[in-house]
Amino acid sequence: MSESDITPLTANGGRTTLHEATEQAYHEILDVLDTAGYPHLLRVWNYLPEINRDCLGTERYRQFNSARQDALLSRGRAVSGNVPAACALGAVTGTPLVIYFLASRALPTFIENPRQVSAYNYPRQYGARTPSFSRATLLHEPGGLTLLISGTASIVGHETVHGGDAAAQTREALANIEALLGEANRVAGAAQFTLQDLACKVYVRRPEDLPVIQAQLRSRLGSTARVLYLKADICRQDLLVEIEATGAQPLQDGA
Repeated sequence: MSESDITPLTANGGRTTLHEATEQAYHEILDVLDTAGYPHLLRVWNYLPEINRDCLGTERYRQFNSARQDALLSRGRAVSGNVPAACALGAVTGTPLVIYFLASRALPTFIENPRQVSAYNYPRQYGARTPSFSRATLLHEPGGLTLLISGTASIVGHETVHGGDAAAQTREALANIEALLGEANRVAGAAQFTLQDLACKVYVRRPEDLPVIQAQLRSRLGSTARVLYLKADICRQDLLVEIEATGAQPLQDGA
């Protein structure tokens, strides 16, 4: 959805074109879910240009969070707890807001990370409206289990750690993913997800950091790991790398 097609309602509480485009896009997504009979969002990918730029005194990522909550609340949807896994990344200036998603007829299990404050419980220093996503979702289907891990970065509690150090941030992101795997295995019982089972997408803010990030991933996941690297800005300006992942496990007999 292009922001150039939106008329900014600056007289209405300073709402920007991004706010209007995001709210409209989420209403369209929810309309599709209602029509198709897939009520449960599992995973959402949000790509917005200039994610870290200030506009009307507020960072665009924070405007996006407010608009997402406005749309969800207006449709009676949860903005905490039972919310999908998600990520929000920067896109090239001038490109449209792009959102794609997975949904299900079955209610997934929503997984949080014991090392982190849930994003929807962040303190107000991160914006007037909190990000509405879970750290991961676990879908139980007849053939097995699918784990969808949100964009995961070098955040402990609610604070960024290892500022400026791409290698250390990569290690911390992997530690957070390992914690999520432990929670998913505990909740699922029969599943035994491991780092080596995952297919990963890695977002890199600074191209010059790619070699050290790749080295950290190879050392933990092995040389045959399924990893895709993309250049993108990340939701916090002090984050240099973000990792999302997907894993699948067949169900054991009787599970």
